[in-house]
Amino acid sequence: MLTGSDLRPILVTIPATGLVLGLVLSMSGRGEWSNWVWAAVTLPVLAALLAEIVSSLRRGDIGLDIVAALSMSAALIFGENLAACVVALMYAGGQYLESFAERHARREMTELLSRVPRSAVRHRNGALEDIPIETIAVGDRLLIRQGDVVPVDGTVASGIAVLDQSALTGESIPVQQRTGEPVMSGSTNAGDAFDLTATRRAAESTYAGIVRLVEAAQRSKAPMSRLADRFAIGFLAVTIVMAAAAWFFTGDPIRAVAVLVVATPCPLILAVPVAIVSGLSRAATQGILIKGGKALETMARMRVLVVDKTGTLTHGRARIVAVQTAPGFSSDEVLRVAASLDQASKHIIARTIVASARERGFNLAIPADVIETPGEGIEGNIDGRRVIVGGSRFVASKLSVSGDSKKLWPKTHGAVTVSAAIDGRLAGEIVLADELREGTEALLRNLRRLGLERIVLATGDRREIAEAVVAGLSFDAVRSELTPDQKVLLVLSERKNGTVMMVGDGVNDAPALAAADIGVAMGAGGAAASSEVADVVLLVDRLDRIVPAIEIAQRSRRIALESVYAGVGLSILGMIAAAFGAITPVQGALLQELIDVAVIVNALRALRDRVARKTVAMSSV
Repeated sequence: MLTGSDLRPILVTIPATGLVLGLVLSMSGRGEWSNWVWAAVTLPVLAALLAEIVSSLRRGDIGLDIVAALSMSAALIFGENLAACVVALMYAGGQYLESFAERHARREMTELLSRVPRSAVRHRNGALEDIPIETIAVGDRLLIRQGDVVPVDGTVASGIAVLDQSALTGESIPVQQRTGEPVMSGSTNAGDAFDLTATRRAAESTYAGIVRLVEAAQRSKAPMSRLADRFAIGFLAVTIVMAAAAWFFTGDPIRAVAVLVVATPCPLILAVPVAIVSGLSRAATQGILIKGGKALETMARMRVLVVDKTGTLTHGRARIVAVQTAPGFSSDEVLRVAASLDQASKHIIARTIVASARERGFNLAIPADVIETPGEGIEGNIDGRRVIVGGSRFVASKLSVSGDSKKLWPKTHGAVTVSAAIDGRLAGEIVLADELREGTEALLRNLRRLGLERIVLATGDRREIAEAVVAGLSFDAVRSELTPDQKVLLVLSERKNGTVMMVGDGVNDAPALAAADIGVAMGAGGAAASSEVADVVLLVDRLDRIVPAIEIAQRSRRIALESVYAGVGLSILGMIAAAFGAITPVQGALLQELIDVAVIVNALRALRDRVARKTVAMSSV
């Protein structure tokens, strides 16, 4: 890399302008001026390159930039200024193209952790006031309105809190917290407004801890070297040996210059970013945002997949999966009657039941004489019948029997059940659960076909829920009841099995996504934190997009390597010819131009939609 990305267009413009100006001067009979111009425009590129080489060497990195610096320096020292200018232009152009690939792929995402609340509403002297969250003190009484993100950890001071904690714990079904029960910061109020008593300051709360985990994981993430640099030491050694041998055995330094000019690694510098940019563009058409060439490179070498459950492997929202009925009642009748009564409730589960009944085309009756017990259940009259809908204990208490003794159906793991009674009899239960995405097993087979050797489920859910969801699927391991920091440890421990990809969608997944070799976020419905720290964002809510993402990455990397091998091979042949005096430095620079064109044309094959056609028939998730 030359220097900051803002200077790269300038460093391309200077040698390009100087090359044209020098050629004009040479053709107009002022050849002595053209040599000065070519030397002058080469120096800024060389100076920036040398500064970057020094910085890289301090970090312990050895790259192909050294070959380019040697060729430019040798050409200037021995008066081959035109060759030096051509090399400077090609090198600066290659670096600019590589930086363009990064900028093009890593488009501006939403602000990191945009869900973090900036202010809160506090009770003070009988009035409400808006305050910055940094000023919240332990013991403050806060008003949490519907839709608000809880700013600090606390306890419910009054009312019943219906909280969406999916971004924190992975649980898709909202939980209810009553007076005195704890509430985690970062939860979203999915019900009516309630008061919260702060038990921690904002900087000490759960959500702030997740932010710190993300930052720490990003700092600890090992840097990925450029693909071209992996050939650096060997190619550099071959170049120096051939140039020195040509000079030593012939006594002609110009032959050494010609070897260095032909050896300038433009095929490596140009072919790789062209293939990578092509792959990035191809992925974007598939609804896959890959943030830069390094991410695409690494994705091509995946061996381990760690996947979150809620919102990733599952849909992340509750759906009616069954209606269990008592003798004398039909499932349609139970659902229609329960949904009719639930029209009078604002509870999120009630709204889900109503929406499902309407999707099935039921004509819902108008409820009458409705009495709702917040957080427990609702009762009223539907078509002249007395109906009770709510939790099993609530319904059982209204029927004056024990909830356990009246339970007719086995408990469904990973699900929420809503009981319904009609005219004093338990009529049935509506079972809601977060369903597994269709085609998951086919997805797992395709991933193994692409070289993934180990697939692990990681979730904050209870073990029985996690195992019930993935029963019959070809997972190598299931890790449950994980906190965000435990997910990070899981990702780090799996590195012993190979390069690790982590897929998730919630704020609780963000630290693990940042720690993984490749983090993949479900960007369509996932949290901004996950999309920000992830290396890959699936812009459509389809987990199966991982398959074409890996296929595109593998194909792009393969094409890049083909271009590298072909370019290096041709360069070595040119170096041999230069060592024997068959090629001058300027001819060597022009030969490099021809090699560049050949490898770039080959690299552009990564733009073709071969992968897209191959994956059309793949089952959707």
